[in-house]
Amino acid sequence: MIKEQVLSACRHLLGPIVRILLRSGVPWADFAEMSKEVYVDMARRDYGLQGRPTNLARVAMMTGLSRREAGRVRKVLEHQTEPAAPAEDRISRVLTGWHLDADFLDAEGAPMVLPAEGTGPSVEQLLRRYAGDMPHGAMLKELLQLGLVEATGDGKFRVVARDYVRTAQDPAIIRQMGISLHDHAETLAHNVNAERTKPARFEGMASNAKVNRRYSRNFEHLIEERGQAFLEEIDAWLSRHEVPVDHDSTTAQTRMGVGVYLIYDDDKKGS
Repeated sequence: MIKEQVLSACRHLLGPIVRILLRSGVPWADFAEMSKEVYVDMARRDYGLQGRPTNLARVAMMTGLSRREAGRVRKVLEHQTEPAAPAEDRISRVLTGWHLDADFLDAEGAPMVLPAEGTGPSVEQLLRRYAGDMPHGAMLKELLQLGLVEATGDGKFRVVARDYVRTAQDPAIIRQMGISLHDHAETLAHNVNAERTKPARFEGMASNAKVNRRYSRNFEHLIEERGQAFLEEIDAWLSRHEVPVDHDSTTAQTRMGVGVYLIYDDDKKGS
């Protein structure tokens, strides 16, 4: 019974994902091959003994693949590498630092207009703290081209946006979609795991199937305003509790956060 319920939930989940795949020209064969890789990867990671990856025979048995096919997929996985953090992630960190780090705020708590260089508050020091190893000249140029920062004409720079807002044509928004779906699914997978030893993670939603459609835009505005305010509050808390860049590398670190999203079952699926 539980297997049928899981399959039914996954079919419901896959609807919007397949819609994105079809729009992007991804055929079923590519999705099927990627699914094999994920099946083998999860079986190897989660079901090994004494911290070791699961052996090939057990991977084949669990996934339903032949040993030969499971071995082929395993070799593919072994040659994959983790991509470096994309520039847009660092852009978001820079914007957050400029708006929340006390070293770059004026007496009123607003982002300072910064000189390009200097040992005090400056773009140079801001990027050194938040842009990682990305060339600072390239980062500043990107911020200017995206309209997130503007030159004041006296050798200084002013931040004009709080967030890096992507467009539907930006490949980064697809990557962010994957991160968002993964993070939510990880929380759900943790909560429904009958063998977990840690408490359930917070997860919830508020929805109503009988909302008057004429108020839909009002609700969208409410979520945009309240949701953004909530995320900025959480972002500030996370920034206050992160390990400094120059801190001892042995300090235990973990990724934490929260997501807020609008639920809208519109009949116009293409919108």
